[in-house]
Amino acid sequence: MTDNQQPILGKDGTSNGQHPLAKLNRLHFWLLLALNIIFLLAGQAAAVILGRFYYDKGGNSKWMATLVQTAAFPVLFIPYLFITSPQNDSEGSNRASFITVSVVYFVIGAMVAGDNMLYSIGLLYLSASTYSLICATQLIFSAVLSFFLNGQKFTALIMNSVVVLSLSTALLAVNDDTDMPSGVTKWKYVIGFLATLGASAMYALLLSLMQLSFQKVLKKETFSVVLEMQIYTALVATGVSIVGLFASGEWKTLQGEMGSFTAGKLSYVMTLVWTAIAWQICSVGVVGLVFVVSSLFSNVISTLSLAITPIAAVVILHDKMNGVKIIAMLMAIWGFGTYLYQNYVDDLKARKAPSAVDDAPTESRSC
Repeated sequence: MTDNQQPILGKDGTSNGQHPLAKLNRLHFWLLLALNIIFLLAGQAAAVILGRFYYDKGGNSKWMATLVQTAAFPVLFIPYLFITSPQNDSEGSNRASFITVSVVYFVIGAMVAGDNMLYSIGLLYLSASTYSLICATQLIFSAVLSFFLNGQKFTALIMNSVVVLSLSTALLAVNDDTDMPSGVTKWKYVIGFLATLGASAMYALLLSLMQLSFQKVLKKETFSVVLEMQIYTALVATGVSIVGLFASGEWKTLQGEMGSFTAGKLSYVMTLVWTAIAWQICSVGVVGLVFVVSSLFSNVISTLSLAITPIAAVVILHDKMNGVKIIAMLMAIWGFGTYLYQNYVDDLKARKAPSAVDDAPTESRSC
Protein backbone atom coordinates (compact mmCIF):
# COMPACT_ATOMS: atom_id res chain seq x y z
CA MET A 1 0.00 0.00 0.00
CA THR A 2 1.42 3.37 -0.97
CA ASP A 3 1.85 6.29 1.40
CA ASN A 4 -1.36 8.06 0.49
CA GLN A 5 -3.32 4.85 0.87
CA GLN A 6 -2.35 4.38 4.52
CA PRO A 7 -5.20 4.41 7.01
CA ILE A 8 -4.76 7.90 8.39
CA LEU A 9 -6.17 7.74 11.90
CA GLY A 10 -3.48 8.28 14.49
CA LYS A 11 -3.60 8.47 18.25
CA ASP A 12 -5.59 11.68 18.39
CA GLY A 13 -4.55 12.46 21.86
CA THR A 14 -4.96 9.01 23.38
CA SER A 15 -2.13 7.95 25.61
CA ASN A 16 -2.10 4.29 24.59
CA GLY A 17 -2.27 4.91 20.81
CA GLN A 18 -5.56 3.03 20.53
CA HIS A 19 -7.98 4.13 17.85
CA PRO A 20 -10.97 5.94 19.43
CA LEU A 21 -13.34 3.55 17.61
CA ALA A 22 -11.52 0.40 18.72
CA LYS A 23 -14.07 -0.28 21.49
CA LEU A 24 -17.03 -0.25 19.10
CA ASN A 25 -18.49 -3.63 18.24
CA ARG A 26 -18.77 -4.65 14.61
CA LEU A 27 -22.45 -3.66 14.30
CA HIS A 28 -21.87 -0.16 15.70
CA PHE A 29 -18.86 0.33 13.44
CA TRP A 30 -20.84 -0.55 10.32
CA LEU A 31 -23.75 1.65 11.42
CA LEU A 32 -21.35 4.57 11.89
CA LEU A 33 -19.78 3.87 8.51
CA ALA A 34 -23.19 3.68 6.80
CA LEU A 35 -24.34 6.90 8.49
CA ASN A 36 -21.34 8.85 7.20
CA ILE A 37 -21.73 7.41 3.70
CA ILE A 38 -25.38 8.54 3.71
CA PHE A 39 -24.34 12.02 4.88
CA LEU A 40 -21.83 12.33 2.05
CA LEU A 41 -23.99 10.87 -0.72
CA ALA A 42 -27.22 12.63 0.28
CA GLY A 43 -25.51 15.92 1.12
CA GLN A 44 -23.62 16.17 -2.13
CA ALA A 45 -26.56 15.09 -4.30
CA ALA A 46 -28.94 17.49 -2.52
CA ALA A 47 -26.49 20.39 -2.82
CA VAL A 48 -26.08 19.90 -6.58
CA ILE A 49 -29.84 19.55 -7.13
CA LEU A 50 -30.57 22.67 -5.06
CA GLY A 51 -27.82 24.58 -6.84
CA ARG A 52 -29.37 23.80 -10.21
CA PHE A 53 -32.83 24.66 -8.81
CA TYR A 54 -31.49 28.08 -7.75
CA TYR A 55 -30.41 28.82 -11.32
CA ASP A 56 -33.56 27.34 -12.89
CA LYS A 57 -35.88 29.56 -10.86
CA GLY A 58 -34.13 32.82 -11.61
CA GLY A 59 -30.99 32.92 -9.46
CA ASN A 60 -28.00 34.25 -11.36
CA SER A 61 -25.33 35.27 -8.82
CA LYS A 62 -22.24 33.11 -9.28
CA TRP A 63 -20.65 34.55 -6.13
CA MET A 64 -23.72 33.73 -4.04
CA ALA A 65 -23.67 30.18 -5.41
CA THR A 66 -19.99 30.07 -4.46
CA LEU A 67 -20.56 31.50 -0.98
CA VAL A 68 -23.19 28.95 0.06
CA GLN A 69 -20.75 26.09 -0.58
CA THR A 70 -18.80 27.00 2.55
CA ALA A 71 -20.91 29.57 4.46
CA ALA A 72 -22.43 27.02 6.86
CA PHE A 73 -19.02 25.81 8.06
CA PRO A 74 -19.85 26.64 11.76
CA VAL A 75 -21.92 23.43 11.69
CA LEU A 76 -18.59 21.57 11.80
CA PHE A 77 -17.90 22.98 15.27
CA ILE A 78 -20.55 20.60 16.65
CA PRO A 79 -18.55 17.40 16.02
CA TYR A 80 -15.31 19.29 16.70
CA LEU A 81 -16.37 20.34 20.22
CA PHE A 82 -18.07 17.12 21.25
CA ILE A 83 -16.00 14.37 19.63
CA THR A 84 -12.35 15.44 19.47
CA SER A 85 -9.90 14.28 22.09
CA PRO A 86 -7.40 16.52 23.88
CA GLN A 87 -4.02 16.72 22.17
CA ASN A 88 -1.02 15.58 24.18
CA ASP A 89 2.10 17.72 24.39
CA SER A 90 4.38 15.38 22.43
CA GLU A 91 2.08 15.42 19.41
CA GLY A 92 1.53 19.18 19.57
CA SER A 93 5.27 19.84 19.60
CA ASN A 94 5.68 18.05 16.26
CA ARG A 95 3.42 20.49 14.42
CA ALA A 96 4.70 23.45 12.46
CA SER A 97 4.55 27.00 13.78
CA PHE A 98 1.29 28.95 13.97
CA ILE A 99 2.36 31.20 11.09
CA THR A 100 3.21 28.25 8.84
CA VAL A 101 -0.07 26.51 9.57
CA SER A 102 -1.98 29.77 9.01
CA VAL A 103 -0.32 30.27 5.63
CA VAL A 104 -1.23 26.70 4.63
CA TYR A 105 -4.86 27.21 5.66
CA PHE A 106 -5.06 30.57 3.86
CA VAL A 107 -3.57 29.30 0.59
CA ILE A 108 -5.75 26.18 0.54
CA GLY A 109 -8.82 28.18 1.58
CA ALA A 110 -8.29 30.70 -1.23
CA MET A 111 -7.91 27.82 -3.69
CA VAL A 112 -11.14 26.29 -2.35
CA ALA A 113 -12.95 29.58 -3.07
CA GLY A 114 -11.60 29.61 -6.64
CA ASP A 115 -12.55 25.98 -7.10
CA ASN A 116 -16.08 26.65 -5.82
CA MET A 117 -16.42 29.54 -8.28
CA LEU A 118 -15.51 27.26 -11.18
CA TYR A 119 -18.08 24.73 -9.98
CA SER A 120 -20.69 27.52 -9.77
CA ILE A 121 -19.98 28.57 -13.36
CA GLY A 122 -20.20 24.97 -14.50
CA LEU A 123 -23.54 24.38 -12.79
CA LEU A 124 -24.89 27.66 -14.23
CA TYR A 125 -24.38 26.53 -17.83
CA LEU A 126 -24.90 22.76 -17.50
CA SER A 127 -27.71 20.49 -16.43
CA ALA A 128 -27.22 18.79 -13.05
CA SER A 129 -26.72 15.37 -14.65
CA THR A 130 -24.12 16.53 -17.19
CA TYR A 131 -22.36 18.58 -14.51
CA SER A 132 -22.10 15.58 -12.17
CA LEU A 133 -20.81 13.24 -14.87
CA ILE A 134 -18.05 15.72 -15.77
CA CYS A 135 -17.19 16.15 -12.08
CA ALA A 136 -16.45 12.42 -11.94
CA THR A 137 -13.23 13.22 -13.84
CA GLN A 138 -11.77 14.33 -10.50
CA LEU A 139 -10.85 10.67 -10.05
CA ILE A 140 -8.64 10.90 -13.16
CA PHE A 141 -6.86 13.98 -11.90
CA SER A 142 -6.58 12.49 -8.39
CA ALA A 143 -4.86 9.39 -9.77
CA VAL A 144 -2.43 11.40 -11.90
CA LEU A 145 -1.59 13.99 -9.23
CA SER A 146 -1.28 11.33 -6.52
CA PHE A 147 1.26 9.59 -8.74
CA PHE A 148 3.45 12.70 -8.91
CA LEU A 149 2.80 14.28 -5.51
CA ASN A 150 1.92 11.43 -3.15
CA GLY A 151 3.69 8.43 -4.63
CA GLN A 152 0.64 6.38 -5.66
CA LYS A 153 1.48 3.64 -8.16
CA PHE A 154 -0.26 3.35 -11.52
CA THR A 155 -1.65 -0.18 -11.74
CA ALA A 156 -3.57 -1.73 -14.63
CA LEU A 157 -6.86 -1.19 -12.78
CA ILE A 158 -6.17 2.49 -12.10
CA MET A 159 -5.08 3.00 -15.70
CA ASN A 160 -8.31 1.34 -16.84
CA SER A 161 -10.27 3.70 -14.59
CA VAL A 162 -8.48 6.75 -16.01
CA VAL A 163 -9.06 5.69 -19.63
CA VAL A 164 -12.74 4.78 -19.14
CA LEU A 165 -13.53 8.02 -17.28
CA SER A 166 -11.69 10.01 -19.97
CA LEU A 167 -13.77 8.38 -22.69
CA SER A 168 -16.94 9.02 -20.66
CA THR A 169 -16.12 12.72 -20.51
CA ALA A 170 -15.23 12.78 -24.22
CA LEU A 171 -18.69 11.39 -25.01
CA LEU A 172 -20.30 14.29 -23.18
CA ALA A 173 -18.03 16.77 -24.98
CA VAL A 174 -19.10 15.61 -28.45
CA ASN A 175 -22.74 15.01 -27.55
CA ASP A 176 -24.82 17.26 -29.81
CA ASP A 177 -28.17 16.43 -28.21
CA THR A 178 -27.37 18.11 -24.90
CA ASP A 179 -30.08 19.14 -22.48
CA MET A 180 -28.74 22.65 -22.07
CA PRO A 181 -30.63 24.82 -19.55
CA SER A 182 -32.95 27.47 -20.94
CA GLY A 183 -31.12 30.46 -22.38
CA VAL A 184 -27.73 28.73 -22.51
CA THR A 185 -25.97 28.95 -25.86
CA LYS A 186 -23.55 26.40 -27.27
CA TRP A 187 -20.65 28.71 -26.37
CA LYS A 188 -21.82 29.01 -22.76
CA TYR A 189 -22.18 25.23 -22.66
CA VAL A 190 -18.52 24.94 -23.68
CA ILE A 191 -17.55 27.45 -20.96
CA GLY A 192 -19.51 25.44 -18.40
CA PHE A 193 -17.90 22.21 -19.58
CA LEU A 194 -14.37 23.63 -19.34
CA ALA A 195 -15.07 25.33 -16.00
CA THR A 196 -16.35 22.07 -14.49
CA LEU A 197 -13.39 20.16 -15.92
CA GLY A 198 -11.01 22.76 -14.48
CA ALA A 199 -12.79 22.64 -11.12
CA SER A 200 -12.41 18.86 -11.01
CA ALA A 201 -8.68 19.17 -11.73
CA MET A 202 -8.28 21.84 -9.04
CA TYR A 203 -10.21 19.75 -6.52
CA ALA A 204 -7.88 16.82 -7.17
CA LEU A 205 -4.92 19.16 -6.68
CA LEU A 206 -6.43 20.37 -3.42
CA LEU A 207 -6.73 16.79 -2.17
CA SER A 208 -3.07 16.13 -2.95
CA LEU A 209 -1.98 19.42 -1.34
CA MET A 210 -4.01 18.63 1.76
CA GLN A 211 -2.38 15.20 1.92
CA LEU A 212 1.06 16.82 1.68
CA SER A 213 0.08 19.34 4.35
CA PHE A 214 -0.91 16.55 6.72
CA GLN A 215 2.35 14.71 6.05
CA LYS A 216 4.84 17.60 5.97
CA VAL A 217 3.30 20.43 8.02
CA LEU A 218 0.63 19.15 10.39
CA LYS A 219 2.51 15.84 10.85
CA LYS A 220 -0.64 13.76 11.41
CA GLU A 221 -4.17 13.16 10.15
CA THR A 222 -6.42 12.67 13.15
CA PHE A 223 -10.10 13.49 13.36
CA SER A 224 -9.48 16.80 15.11
CA VAL A 225 -6.76 17.89 12.68
CA VAL A 226 -8.85 16.98 9.63
CA LEU A 227 -11.79 18.91 11.10
CA GLU A 228 -9.55 21.92 11.74
CA MET A 229 -8.44 21.80 8.11
CA GLN A 230 -12.07 21.74 6.98
CA ILE A 231 -13.16 24.55 9.31
CA TYR A 232 -10.32 27.02 8.78
CA THR A 233 -10.05 26.58 5.02
CA ALA A 234 -13.84 27.01 4.79
CA LEU A 235 -13.54 30.17 6.87
CA VAL A 236 -10.99 31.58 4.43
CA ALA A 237 -13.03 30.47 1.40
CA THR A 238 -16.15 32.10 2.86
CA GLY A 239 -14.26 35.36 3.43
CA VAL A 240 -12.91 35.34 -0.13
CA SER A 241 -16.42 34.66 -1.48
CA ILE A 242 -17.89 37.56 0.50
CA VAL A 243 -15.18 39.88 -0.82
CA GLY A 244 -15.90 38.66 -4.35
CA LEU A 245 -19.65 39.15 -3.89
CA PHE A 246 -19.19 42.82 -2.93
CA ALA A 247 -16.25 43.58 -5.24
CA SER A 248 -18.13 42.24 -8.27
CA GLY A 249 -21.22 44.32 -7.44
CA GLU A 250 -23.44 41.21 -7.49
CA TRP A 251 -24.67 42.04 -3.99
CA LYS A 252 -26.66 44.90 -5.53
CA THR A 253 -28.70 42.48 -7.63
CA LEU A 254 -29.65 40.09 -4.82
CA GLN A 255 -32.79 41.95 -3.72
CA GLY A 256 -34.11 42.07 -7.27
CA GLU A 257 -33.11 38.45 -7.76
CA MET A 258 -35.12 37.47 -4.70
CA GLY A 259 -38.15 39.40 -5.92
CA SER A 260 -38.06 37.80 -9.38
CA PHE A 261 -37.42 34.26 -8.11
CA THR A 262 -40.26 32.32 -9.69
CA ALA A 263 -40.72 30.02 -6.70
CA GLY A 264 -41.16 32.97 -4.31
CA LYS A 265 -39.04 34.94 -1.86
CA LEU A 266 -39.30 32.37 0.94
CA SER A 267 -38.28 29.61 -1.46
CA TYR A 268 -35.30 31.75 -2.55
CA VAL A 269 -34.04 32.10 1.01
CA MET A 270 -34.69 28.46 1.89
CA THR A 271 -32.96 27.27 -1.28
CA LEU A 272 -29.78 29.11 -0.31
CA VAL A 273 -30.00 28.03 3.34
CA TRP A 274 -30.55 24.37 2.57
CA THR A 275 -27.88 24.38 -0.14
CA ALA A 276 -25.40 25.66 2.45
CA ILE A 277 -26.55 23.08 5.00
CA ALA A 278 -26.41 20.27 2.42
CA TRP A 279 -22.79 21.09 1.60
CA GLN A 280 -21.88 20.94 5.29
CA ILE A 281 -23.75 17.65 5.76
CA CYS A 282 -21.58 16.42 2.92
CA SER A 283 -18.50 17.77 4.73
CA VAL A 284 -19.50 15.95 7.93
CA GLY A 285 -19.72 12.75 5.90
CA VAL A 286 -16.32 13.41 4.32
CA VAL A 287 -14.64 14.01 7.68
CA GLY A 288 -16.52 11.12 9.27
CA LEU A 289 -15.27 8.67 6.65
CA VAL A 290 -11.74 9.97 7.12
CA PHE A 291 -12.19 9.32 10.85
CA VAL A 292 -13.73 5.86 10.46
CA VAL A 293 -11.68 4.52 7.54
CA SER A 294 -9.30 6.74 5.55
CA SER A 295 -9.06 9.88 3.43
CA LEU A 296 -8.74 7.77 0.27
CA PHE A 297 -11.96 5.88 1.03
CA SER A 298 -13.73 9.19 1.64
CA ASN A 299 -12.61 10.47 -1.77
CA VAL A 300 -13.79 7.31 -3.51
CA ILE A 301 -17.26 7.51 -1.93
CA SER A 302 -17.43 11.18 -2.89
CA THR A 303 -16.79 10.17 -6.49
CA LEU A 304 -19.53 7.53 -6.25
CA SER A 305 -21.97 10.32 -5.38
CA LEU A 306 -21.13 12.02 -8.67
CA ALA A 307 -22.29 8.91 -10.50
CA ILE A 308 -25.52 8.75 -8.48
CA THR A 309 -26.50 12.43 -8.76
CA PRO A 310 -27.50 12.21 -12.47
CA ILE A 311 -30.20 9.70 -11.51
CA ALA A 312 -31.53 12.06 -8.85
CA ALA A 313 -31.45 14.92 -11.39
CA VAL A 314 -33.59 12.92 -13.82
CA VAL A 315 -36.14 12.09 -11.11
CA ILE A 316 -36.32 15.50 -9.40
CA LEU A 317 -35.38 18.04 -12.07
CA HIS A 318 -36.58 15.95 -15.04
CA ASP A 319 -33.21 16.19 -16.79
CA LYS A 320 -33.13 14.50 -20.16
CA MET A 321 -31.13 11.28 -20.18
CA ASN A 322 -30.33 10.43 -23.80
CA GLY A 323 -28.41 7.37 -24.96
CA VAL A 324 -25.02 9.10 -24.94
CA LYS A 325 -25.45 10.28 -21.37
CA ILE A 326 -26.59 6.83 -20.23
CA ILE A 327 -23.48 5.26 -21.78
CA ALA A 328 -21.31 7.98 -20.23
CA MET A 329 -22.86 7.32 -16.79
CA LEU A 330 -22.37 3.56 -17.08
CA MET A 331 -18.75 4.10 -18.10
CA ALA A 332 -18.25 6.46 -15.16
CA ILE A 333 -19.63 3.81 -12.78
CA TRP A 334 -17.37 1.19 -14.39
CA GLY A 335 -14.34 3.44 -14.01
CA PHE A 336 -15.25 4.10 -10.40
CA GLY A 337 -15.68 0.37 -9.78
CA THR A 338 -12.23 -0.57 -11.08
CA TYR A 339 -10.64 2.22 -9.02
CA LEU A 340 -12.48 1.01 -5.91
CA TYR A 341 -11.46 -2.60 -6.57
CA GLN A 342 -7.82 -1.55 -6.76
CA ASN A 343 -8.15 0.03 -3.33
CA TYR A 344 -9.80 -3.17 -2.06
CA VAL A 345 -6.84 -5.20 -3.36
CA ASP A 346 -4.40 -2.78 -1.70
CA ASP A 347 -6.31 -3.08 1.58
CA LEU A 348 -6.15 -6.89 1.45
CA LYS A 349 -2.38 -6.72 0.96
CA ALA A 350 -2.07 -4.36 3.91
CA ARG A 351 -4.09 -6.68 6.16
CA LYS A 352 -1.90 -9.64 5.17
CA ALA A 353 1.28 -7.78 6.16
CA PRO A 354 3.34 -9.27 9.04
CA SER A 355 1.87 -8.61 12.47
CA ALA A 356 5.11 -6.94 13.47
CA VAL A 357 4.31 -4.14 11.06
CA ASP A 358 0.78 -3.85 12.43
CA ASP A 359 2.08 -3.53 15.96
CA ALA A 360 4.60 -0.80 15.12
CA PRO A 361 3.84 2.28 17.25
CA THR A 362 4.26 4.68 14.32
CA GLU A 363 1.57 3.02 12.20
CA SER A 364 -2.16 3.63 12.42
CA ARG A 365 -4.71 0.89 11.94
CA SER A 366 -7.81 0.65 9.82
CA CYS A 367 -11.00 -0.26 11.65
